[in-house]
Amino acid sequence: MTSVLITIDTELSAALQARGASARANVDSSIGGRAKGGAWGIGWQMDLLERHGLKGIFFVDPMPALAHGPAWLEDIVRPIVARGHEVQLHIHTEWLEWAAPSPVGGRRGRNLADFSLADQTLLLRLAHDLLVQAGAPTPSAFRAGNYGANDDSLRALASLGIAWDSSVNPAYLGRGCAIGVDAGIMAATRRLGIIELPVSGIEDRPGGFRPAQVCAMSAREMRAALDHAAATGVATFVIVTHSFEMLSRDRQRPNRAVIRRFEALCAHIAAHPGLKTAGFGDLDPALADRRMEGARLGPSRARTALRIAAQAVATWRYEHRLKPA
Repeated sequence: MTSVLITIDTELSAALQARGASARANVDSSIGGRAKGGAWGIGWQMDLLERHGLKGIFFVDPMPALAHGPAWLEDIVRPIVARGHEVQLHIHTEWLEWAAPSPVGGRRGRNLADFSLADQTLLLRLAHDLLVQAGAPTPSAFRAGNYGANDDSLRALASLGIAWDSSVNPAYLGRGCAIGVDAGIMAATRRLGIIELPVSGIEDRPGGFRPAQVCAMSAREMRAALDHAAATGVATFVIVTHSFEMLSRDRQRPNRAVIRRFEALCAHIAAHPGLKTAGFGDLDPALADRRMEGARLGPSRARTALRIAAQAVATWRYEHRLKPA
């Protein structure tokens, strides 16, 4: 069976912080997914996963604790653990702008890769400890915010005993992600003492890459990609979403198109006999020693055209701001 990893980057918004939002308002919007008519954040996501008997992996960013203290983090972590999902480590270094005192002597950067190996090691250890103190089991996997890691990030992770990294999204290689792997990477690969498990995807055009992200792929594309993975014996398929991804970009309303995609994704995995969800703790490290055969799902003009058309409609319906009269 193909192990499907549904990964949910769970993070506060640095943009809301910069605009002066309180920690509570940021948590409600970015983690709780609160908008007009309800909440579509991690609570709703866990409800949906559990309804279908699926497991989620929540990459939680503890760095806002540098600005707001650690109390809010425990309220996020403990329910995820109690409900049987997995908590793993995530970092957005943008939060160093509001850290007092700074753990790295005032140095700042948008991405983890902007820092030296020594600074990366310090930041990862700090984030690791904050996550564990908030009630998470010792993390075994990591994803850099903005996919902004490099080979020093892998060296730092290895020194801390973190076995897996999922910071490679081939769409970001060379533009934020500086890990030294080929853009054709599909499977678990050993590198610098770490097992790199990249974000999955399809070719949406010859030589192109479309990541398996809920807001980036149509339900039709996601189903086709998962069916292809199962049919060709792919061991793992890594999907990405975010704690706030079910909302419009301005966070004012639910984006029903993305919600329907996530609902369709969960239903398809649950019904498919060749697919099962898994956490990093369920994976055999020997996956990284297997020879990978096969290729990504190839392009389809029809699938791509239908996604572009549906995206245009969804953008008009859920992202268009009406001008005041």
